[in-house]
Amino acid sequence: MPHNIRVVTPITSKGFRKSEDLEAIGKNVFTVSHSEIDIGPGSIECEYDEAMSLPGTILKIIDAEKEGCDAVVIDCMGDPGLHSGRECVSIPVLGPCETAMHYASMLGHKFSVLTVLERIRPMFENQAKIYGVSEKLASVKSVDIPVLELEDDLDRTVNELTKQAIEAVEKDKSDVMIFGCTGMLGCAESIEKNLKSKGYHIPVIDPVPLAVNSAYILSKLKLTQSKHCYATPPEKGMVGYGEPKIRAVK
Repeated sequence: MPHNIRVVTPITSKGFRKSEDLEAIGKNVFTVSHSEIDIGPGSIECEYDEAMSLPGTILKIIDAEKEGCDAVVIDCMGDPGLHSGRECVSIPVLGPCETAMHYASMLGHKFSVLTVLERIRPMFENQAKIYGVSEKLASVKSVDIPVLELEDDLDRTVNELTKQAIEAVEKDKSDVMIFGCTGMLGCAESIEKNLKSKGYHIPVIDPVPLAVNSAYILSKLKLTQSKHCYATPPEKGMVGYGEPKIRAVK
């Protein structure tokens, strides 16, 4: 039976993530299933949004393990619920931001994040510190397009991403680009092509396919997060969340 990687979208906007886009990532090698939270923000564009997405995200991560999934990927570059989710399950849980930043550090000396809004810049700077790669972060650039409007005019989105990527190379001396929103899924090839036309052979990381494939590799190799680090939470009363049952992992 093929491995099943669950993508958990931590927002409530219906239709944000299309199942066919996720299914294409598996390419008949593994399956990709999907769930989205039932209560929380319509999009994540600040710390408040991220905090409000956490309970629903953690519950969906727990559900994924109960339903027999082999790994989980959180569908947001804020990586909401990453560490707490790892505590609650025994299957691998990956965040696209952490995954992308570490891969970018292997592919170049410096990387830049191309995100949606300027207000999110501090979040990525903080994440780079948490993930131990702050010295590799050249810049955080924004296209000034809200998350839920990225697909309204794809030509505009691609043009703005290209503009910011070129500036990151020329002004910030960046070697690798990372999309700073999972809503940019599918745009990497166009940005790489536009950069090459300017003479820049720069890898552009699309975090969702990278994280999903990485989760598949971990599950296939039977590798998961250390319970010495991400210990299973102690049993205690929990009001309002349906008493989620966490499998004890010794």
